[in-house]
Amino acid sequence: MVTAVSMSGGGELHQAAPVATARARRQSTAQGRIAEVGAIAVLTRQTIVASLRPPFTYGHELVAQINFVIRTAWLPLVLTAFALAFGPAGVQAAGFYQLFGALDRLGGLFAVAVVREFGPVVCSIVIAGVAGTAMCADLGARKIREELDALAVLGVDVIKAVVAPRLIALTVVTILFDVFALLFGTFAGILITVIKGADIGPFFHTFYSQASPVELTASLIKTALFGAAVAVICCYKGMTASGGAEGVGRAVNQAVVMSLLTVAVINYVFTQVLLATHPSLSVPR
Repeated sequence: MVTAVSMSGGGELHQAAPVATARARRQSTAQGRIAEVGAIAVLTRQTIVASLRPPFTYGHELVAQINFVIRTAWLPLVLTAFALAFGPAGVQAAGFYQLFGALDRLGGLFAVAVVREFGPVVCSIVIAGVAGTAMCADLGARKIREELDALAVLGVDVIKAVVAPRLIALTVVTILFDVFALLFGTFAGILITVIKGADIGPFFHTFYSQASPVELTASLIKTALFGAAVAVICCYKGMTASGGAEGVGRAVNQAVVMSLLTVAVINYVFTQVLLATHPSLSVPR
């Protein structure tokens, strides 16, 4: 009888051990994610301070990074902005409005959809997928080769020399790209209006009646936040990469996923705050 009880108790222990191990693993993963978010926040503060504190010795690197981002990302941005605005926003919305005989309201839709949401999101996706991944891979390779550690040993402020110019470059270029995304997105709306055989005048009338300086300013500010978030996350992932070439590839994948999740969170919070502080933007005009 005692043997049976002891055998039963041993079986329960063997079953409880994997459960406890899985629970400990989940807790460790959650703690690691929280610590990672905290480290990214600390890096953001340090980068902002380093960017604003003289001497500004990162001018050459800043120009090089701006040139690199514009050269590699302008064509994907233009194609993505036009294609997505012409397809989902243009063709489907135009067909819906035409069904009810209200195709002239398409301009008002583009003023809200493209300026408020579409332009900034497209810019963040292109920047994260093209420039952010390249920056993460570059810093990851430098980390694997111990170049960043060598700079620190030589007394170079790595954050000011490496992270600060990339943060400023992505922020500035993302704002610039937002303007082009708005232009090509609006051009897609004009083109779909012409294809549907409608006049362009009503499109512009409803577009300008719905658009406002507050909407445009909010779009540029939101895009700047997107670019800054992508820059800090990609730099952090690159500077903490480990495990050789495989580790660099893993860091790039994690950087893209985390950047897009962060963009989604910022977009939701920013839009809710904007609509709460400016209720008139929620009213169609």
